[in-house]
Formats: sequence, structure tokens, C-alpha cells
Amino acid sequence: MRFACGVLAALLLAGCASFDGHTLVPGKATAKEVTSLMGAPALELERPNGERQLYFTRYPFGRATFVATIAPDGVLRGIEQRLNYWNIYAVRAGMRKDEVRELLGPPREISRLARQQREVWEYPWRHAVRELRIMWVQFSDDGVVREVVEMHDDEADPESIW
Repeated sequence: MRFACGVLAALLLAGCASFDGHTLVPGKATAKEVTSLMGAPALELERPNGERQLYFTRYPFGRATFVATIAPDGVLRGIEQRLNYWNIYAVRAGMRKDEVRELLGPPREISRLARQQREVWEYPWRHAVRELRIMWVQFSDDGVVREVVEMHDDEADPESIW
């Protein structure tokens, strides 16, 4: 029984080890290797220069979105975590949906505020090891950011309330 538990724990840890694609080598790894290691992307965007951006979210419980940039020749250029301080605070009123999507990736949840005629995108993120944050981006029906609300995620961190 202990052996089986040990094997299961090792497999779980091994699965998490490639969660962020850190074992992939830019300039060597191919798009196929990226998807075989990280899974199917939640979003794929084509860039005007022929590059592809593959977005890998860790929703519904995770707080990270990794973007693998694939060159036109199918080779990995790099991987970065997009739900970080600099990108979160770069979202401003006046931006368009496609700009927010390209910067942060797909949201965890999309909801509708019918009375305000707004669509709301939700992005949970982690500022530090113990600092769980959440951001809501409100778009008017013309696809423009009208309001951004970012704060500590009390629902995910109930100890902070007490």
C-alpha cells in the first residue's frame, strides 16, 4: 500500500513538473512537443509575422496562463506566464477585447451585467505565494474596456477575512 501511494505521489509530482513547460528548450522544442507536454491550448492566436501564440490556462483552480510562442517554422521561441503584476496592471479603460485577450489569454469566466449592458471577464492571479488576487474586466457592447476592478480574492483566501 505504501509503495502504491509513493508511486501515485511521484506520478502526480511528475505531472505538475511540466505544468509550466519549463523543460522545453526554446529554439529546439517543436509545437508538437509543446502540446504533448502541456496539453491542448485553451486559445491559439496567429500573429501578423507568422508566429502562433498558444495559451495554456490552469483554470478553474489555477492562477496562471502560460503562452508559448511558436515561430513560423514550428519551433518554440519562448514560454511566459501572462497573469503577472505587469500585465494585470497594463489593462486599462479604452483597450479592446482582442488586446486584453492577447495580453492575458482567455478569462476563467465570462458573465453578463444585463442592466449595465456589459460583459465581464474574470482573471484569478497570484501576486505572491500567499497573495491571491482577482481581476474583473468590464467591456461595453462595442468591445471596449470600461472598467477594471482588481482586488484581494477573499473567497479563495477565507483566512484573510478573520
